[in-house]
Amino acid sequence: MDFDVLIAGGGPVGLLTASELALAGVRTCIVERLKEPSPFSKALTLHPRSIEILEMRGLGERFKQIGKPVPSGHFASLKTGLDFSALDTQANFTLFIPQYETEKVLEEHARNLGVCILRGHEVLAVREHEESAELVVQGPGGLSFLTASYIVGADGAGSIIRKQARIAFSGTDANITAMLGDVSLENPPESHFYTCENREGGVVIVPLDGGIFRVIITAPHMPQALLHEPVTLEELKKELNRICGTDLGMNSPVWMSRFGNASKLAEHYRSGKIFLAGDAAHIHFPAGGQGLNVGLQDAMNLGWKLAAKINGRCPDWLLDSYHNERHPVGEALLVNTQIQTKLFDFTREGLYLRELLSGILEFSDVNRYLAEQTAALSVQYEADEEMPEHELNGKRLPDIDLTLSDGTVKRLYTFLHDGRFLLAAFGKEPKELSRMPHVRLMQVKAIDSRPEWNGVKAALIRPDGHVAWAVDESMENAEQLIADGICRWCENSHLQSV
Repeated sequence: MDFDVLIAGGGPVGLLTASELALAGVRTCIVERLKEPSPFSKALTLHPRSIEILEMRGLGERFKQIGKPVPSGHFASLKTGLDFSALDTQANFTLFIPQYETEKVLEEHARNLGVCILRGHEVLAVREHEESAELVVQGPGGLSFLTASYIVGADGAGSIIRKQARIAFSGTDANITAMLGDVSLENPPESHFYTCENREGGVVIVPLDGGIFRVIITAPHMPQALLHEPVTLEELKKELNRICGTDLGMNSPVWMSRFGNASKLAEHYRSGKIFLAGDAAHIHFPAGGQGLNVGLQDAMNLGWKLAAKINGRCPDWLLDSYHNERHPVGEALLVNTQIQTKLFDFTREGLYLRELLSGILEFSDVNRYLAEQTAALSVQYEADEEMPEHELNGKRLPDIDLTLSDGTVKRLYTFLHDGRFLLAAFGKEPKELSRMPHVRLMQVKAIDSRPEWNGVKAALIRPDGHVAWAVDESMENAEQLIADGICRWCENSHLQSV
């Protein structure tokens, strides 16, 4: 076979998936239609959970050098923002960063890990065989046929991989049209996140680099027939003037686009040797800026599992868990964005409702609830039914301080840079672990201010920062449970002590 894994789509989701695979020594190739990365930016933010997973791979500082931290997010562009600064994470902010910058860093990371990236190559067809899968690709040199053990479709909303794999993509079509323009403004608003809403519609304006502003307009009178028509500067100026009473001196558009609120979810994230991630698996109205972020989190969940399977360390049930864990997240994403879309109601009653909800968001518990959802910090996976019950099982871990057996204090995520499992063991090292394969062992003395860790003898932390299982000292046959748990999750691996 030409590669172990072929990935259709070289956007952020495809790049992160490829990097996770290459980190584990998997021969990976990205097939991307565009000859050069797009200079335009659909997404502008990285949310707390996305920043966390980048921190896990040692990329956090690089992104923070480029992006601008903002301590808040928003829900349906309501006037009261979501307070990310109060969340239980070191990444308690939105990182304001254009998508092309995100792609630039992720592409550099992927290439450094040895990922093959074929730009200017278009996927025409996908074929699944008994022992392999194949992409039919049109490139500068003509038609070619690439084979691999698995194929990942990260090729966006119109995914050729999803369509040819005949994976149903069900949901609702667009009934709202909105538009955006990256433009110059002679008289820009002073606010970093400017909103204006009335019976004519809603406007959001945020500053980009180089004196450019993104103007987003949602108006109830925009006909659906326009959804696939190009946006003009005159149209943007007319709608901005209609809603705000001024066009703010809009001129010199860099990029203009139109979008709707189609909301669809792939029925399956896996079909045999084919997997879907990002927009290929779910599309929605871009409310709350969640699309790119959830796509990156799909990639983080899939990458290590698929790599472990190829390397002979992954039972079938664990690879199947990609769909079982991420499909419910996709469903919740669609519900969340559909609720926000309902709130883009510019009737008299709708505007009253927006004002009411904005007031309710001033209550800290309500604000935290929605902030955790939008930031994806509330995602918890189902506990492994084959392991003893524990409140940590399936939970996402923040970048907590660990006091190691030698007295040093280190951050959890520094031990996840290489993408391996991490066994946090408290007290004496169980003898069985000396024979247990491919898990990094970390001897922990204490985890302060985290009562859920009290009494834990050992916990297996997944490469994506979720707890696979935890075993308490009080459990009968605790050492055997730990050994069995490692075998169950990490077959044929190699144990190395930190």
